[in-house]
Amino acid sequence: MADDDFLRVIETEVARDPSNLALREDFVTLLMEVDPDRAAQELAVFEANGGNPARVQVLRARVMAARLRGGSATPPAEPGPIPAPSPAEREPVDAATAGDWDAERPVVTLSDVAGLAEVKQHLDSTFLAPLRNPELAAAFGQTPGGSLLMYGPPGCGKTFIARAIAGDLGASFIHVTLADLVSKYLGDSEKAIRSVFRNARAAAPCVIFMDEFDALGGRRTSGGAGAQSLRMIVTQLLEELDGVSSVNDGVYFLAATNRPWDIDSALRRPGRIDKTVLVLPPDEVARHAILQSALEGKPAADVDVARVAASTEGFSGADLSHVATVALQQALTASMEAGSVVPVTTETLLAAAAGVTPSTTSWFDQVAPVLDYGVDDGTFDQLRAYRVKRGLA
Repeated sequence: MADDDFLRVIETEVARDPSNLALREDFVTLLMEVDPDRAAQELAVFEANGGNPARVQVLRARVMAARLRGGSATPPAEPGPIPAPSPAEREPVDAATAGDWDAERPVVTLSDVAGLAEVKQHLDSTFLAPLRNPELAAAFGQTPGGSLLMYGPPGCGKTFIARAIAGDLGASFIHVTLADLVSKYLGDSEKAIRSVFRNARAAAPCVIFMDEFDALGGRRTSGGAGAQSLRMIVTQLLEELDGVSSVNDGVYFLAATNRPWDIDSALRRPGRIDKTVLVLPPDEVARHAILQSALEGKPAADVDVARVAASTEGFSGADLSHVATVALQQALTASMEAGSVVPVTTETLLAAAAGVTPSTTSWFDQVAPVLDYGVDDGTFDQLRAYRVKRGLA
């Protein structure tokens, strides 16, 4: 729960610098925990001021999920069942109403993921190795399929890794976002979930990847106007994961979250999503590859990418992309003033990096009390070891 004083500080800073979209987005995210209605209002302002449409879509779905989890701050005038909308009123959930989800065939594999050796080793030993040896697994009574939860700071490549896992397995890939599933109409979210699994079974072998999973599979609470809706969504997920109505052979369920402690415990029981992997900020090898890719084909004057990579410990992939974007924008401005191309330099990148606070810092601050005072079933073993290694514990 966000502290009221901290919220007031952020609100003051937003009022002081209304054009700072990154700060305004943080404000919306904080408000979701305490006042989803206010978050919805601030999200509308964020969108009106030029907020990224993709982020607006995700944030809107997260606000709706926050209302389902804890209820709206403003209670409904007449509590009661939600009436079914008429065909003219209904805003369809695209995939649920169409009954079809596009299953792509990723060409990337884990060998295309630069660095992250520990993450890949853990993935291989705990999840992929049995799946790569189906005949041996069958001898021990294991069926093709499985579930995995990836967690860690935002912007560190969980979606890319999920695609790479599908590529390693030679499987189809269905990417499901929160916005694809959450609807204001009762029952639409459950229909969408059933549709996802039905299409995955038809396309098996197939990987289902659900992002922002804490918002969809969050803890079921006893209070709040939308608690019943959230219970129904989680119950539908449990039914599909258990394969009650259909067999899940050849269906692999991957989920990603920044907040694993908020996921309903029933989803984490053995036989469901009982395997986890921590996706850490990119190591130096990965940072080098990300920066090199961001600068490829751009005017750059013998940039010492290795030096920049070494100086950006703790940066997420998204942070590094932002550093490259800032440096390129500055070089473009200088080029327009000079009337000729002014390339990006090592110093330009280092200066841009110096102006960025790694977004992973706030996540590690946020997870500290969970590790110190929360209940741990072994999910955070990797994280504890990493914190000791980095001197964060």
